Amino acid sequence: MNAPSSSAPRRGFVTPLQWWRRWWRGLSPSRQDRLVSIGPLLSVLLFLAAIVAALTYFTLEEADREQEAVTRDVEYAQQRLRLRLIERQEQLMRIARDISNLDIEEMEFNFQAETLVVQYPELLAITWLNARREVVTAYASPSAPEALNRPSGQTLPADTADGLFELVRDLRQPLYSRPQSIDGREKTVVLLVPLNEQGRFSGAVMAEYSIDGLLRFGVPTEVMARYAVALLDEQQQVLAGSVHVPQATGLRRLPWAAKPHRYAMPVAPIGNSLIIQAVGYRTSRDSMGEAFFWVVGALSALTVWMLLANLRHSRRRLQAQRALQVETNFRRAMENSMLTGMRALDMQGRITYVNPAFCSMTGWTEEDLIGAVAPFPYWPESDIDTLSARLEDELHGRTTPGGFEVPVKRKNGSIFYARMYVSPLIDGQGKQTGWMTSMTDITEPKRIREELTASYERFTTVLDSLDEAISVAPLSSAELLFANRMYQTWFGSSGRGHRKLVELSSSLPASPLSTDNQDQVDVLAGLPTDALFEAAADSAEVYVPELHKWLEVRTRYLTWVDGRLAQMVIATDITVRRQAEEQAALQQERAEAASRLITMGEMASSVAHELNQPLTAISNYSSGMISRLKRQQITPEELLGALEKTARQAQRAGQIIQRIRAFVKRSEPNPTLSDVAQMVNNATELADIELRRHMIRLNTYVAARLPKLMVDPILIEQVLINLLKNAGEAIVQAQRPSTQRHVELTVTPRKIEGNDAVEFTVKDTGLGIPPEKLERIYEAFYSTKAEGMGIGLKLCRSIVESHHGRLQARNLYNGTEITGCEFSFWIPVSTVVNT
Repeated sequence: MNAPSSSAPRRGFVTPLQWWRRWWRGLSPSRQDRLVSIGPLLSVLLFLAAIVAALTYFTLEEADREQEAVTRDVEYAQQRLRLRLIERQEQLMRIARDISNLDIEEMEFNFQAETLVVQYPELLAITWLNARREVVTAYASPSAPEALNRPSGQTLPADTADGLFELVRDLRQPLYSRPQSIDGREKTVVLLVPLNEQGRFSGAVMAEYSIDGLLRFGVPTEVMARYAVALLDEQQQVLAGSVHVPQATGLRRLPWAAKPHRYAMPVAPIGNSLIIQAVGYRTSRDSMGEAFFWVVGALSALTVWMLLANLRHSRRRLQAQRALQVETNFRRAMENSMLTGMRALDMQGRITYVNPAFCSMTGWTEEDLIGAVAPFPYWPESDIDTLSARLEDELHGRTTPGGFEVPVKRKNGSIFYARMYVSPLIDGQGKQTGWMTSMTDITEPKRIREELTASYERFTTVLDSLDEAISVAPLSSAELLFANRMYQTWFGSSGRGHRKLVELSSSLPASPLSTDNQDQVDVLAGLPTDALFEAAADSAEVYVPELHKWLEVRTRYLTWVDGRLAQMVIATDITVRRQAEEQAALQQERAEAASRLITMGEMASSVAHELNQPLTAISNYSSGMISRLKRQQITPEELLGALEKTARQAQRAGQIIQRIRAFVKRSEPNPTLSDVAQMVNNATELADIELRRHMIRLNTYVAARLPKLMVDPILIEQVLINLLKNAGEAIVQAQRPSTQRHVELTVTPRKIEGNDAVEFTVKDTGLGIPPEKLERIYEAFYSTKAEGMGIGLKLCRSIVESHHGRLQARNLYNGTEITGCEFSFWIPVSTVVNT
């Protein structure tokens, strides 16, 4: 038996051609027609894509070659500029070295500078500066601007060359400045070379380059001929040259060929502040390639258009056949998916159509309703007369656009409420054939509306029972949207009271925002700024003369129920609280005056001893002069000297008494711009009397040039005297030896929470404060001393906090042993005055 031929297909193996035939025969005729029509279209599109790909490849390859040429030429031009700048820099460094070695003087410097400026046109001027930025000598090109002709002795401003002089002085190396303008016309770059005389900075040699000259004489002419070359700054602003923008024509208009050939790089050693850029010129145009592309494209587009027209014509038959079926299915699907009931009446009031939703809402079937006339089965018996009149109006077109509400009876006898909307039915000839009515179940919305009405009544009842006046008004309008009973009692039913409260609160100075209420600013985010009130404070206390009341006014922006932006104002009567605060302030003032009197009473013996010295000296001087005058043993010069000493002792006693009188005098707090050093001197003059009596040294350090503080100087002096007095008593109580009996007062500026402040620190060498009592020392009538009254530190803390400062105390340790105590407080600088 012969073996089967190897060329015959094996059983069960399907060739690609057989698979293609089976797949094609399995398609429907309509799909076969569609694929036959799409095949030629795909072939034409593939052909056009191949042509476009080829043109794109060759165009991009040419663009890459041109871009590489631009890059290479720009790097060559930058290298030439770099070498030219480095040569000038080395020549200037040689001149600077000769100046530092005292090898050349002004005349020789001018000769060498003139030689460089004449030889290299890009150099505009060369200037010799000393360490104080004064011009020793200078030479400028005849073509340089007048501003570069600097006379000897002229001091250059500190901002010359963007402050480069100080940087060169610190780094001791040559530096270039950013490009700058002279008289608004000439663009220059400044090179500063430092002068080091025996390791000490003695000035600099300043060379000023013309950027336009660098471009003209530093860039090779062959590069300037091929490209549009320009020097730019770091903001891409043109300093010299021009920027060429090639016009896109022909194939250049295509997306892959639209980018011009350009390259830019920084100029060394100046850096990124000076950039050289070159843009290529258009030198040729491939007309044959462009014509070939457009011819192929036009023919391909024409072929595609013809194939599409044929395909569209063949599809119209299928579309016409399916249109009716699609429309029918769509209408049926829409009717079955709608939740709104639809009912159609003819001109005589007979039901001609109901959709499934209408049947589902009423419980009646389509057979029960089609052809029915009034009274309809879904009409409640008690409302037949009303519904009949409504139907008569509906058939005659007397309906409202907003619809009407009717009761509807279900088949099971239950009642629900619906809203019906009526529109005429028009046929294809424009003739009315009936009325179409849509019905929506509003039982649940009606229930919700009734509950909202009841909720609103409860809401207004609660607001009317409040002791606060609440009002809501739209922005920039006198209309009043809401006002509770208290508002109407105070201001009536108009919006004038609302506007008055807003104006009173906005007229108060706005307090700066702290970190605690930053989130409140976000409440205003997104609001239109042109409609907001000028009121910036969310809460303010105002006085209303018509009511004879103090009111706390709080404002808030909200969106009203109709979508308008509105402002709510809540006014609370705080008259009683303000009266209590005024009474508390009066009691505080009396307590401060009493504390000063108590302090002076405790220091009475020291003050009397201090006064006794000048009074005794006055008595001795007077007795001596009387005795010598009686014996005529004194000359006029000796008498004058004795009288001057007597006057000085009297002035000293008077100053002590005046200082005590000013300290204990009761007066209203009067914040003024006060000198810190003067306050410290006044306080230490009184406190030192008590400290010297107990043999305690007072060391005072006050920083120089402290700003003035907006404070009441007497109150700050009271705080300092109390702290110094307490420090001295702590040292006496600790029974320290004489070497450890000292108090330190330090006054220095500080930065606290980002704000300027002045800190006062009092350190003693006493036993400190027991740690368990450290938190209670500021309580009223609490004292760590047996005879203390417990009001000194309480008043000190109140005084400091009234000046927006803070008072704190801490123990000083040497290991675990307490070696003293430190009280410190700071006052913020509200106003700085240069003295």
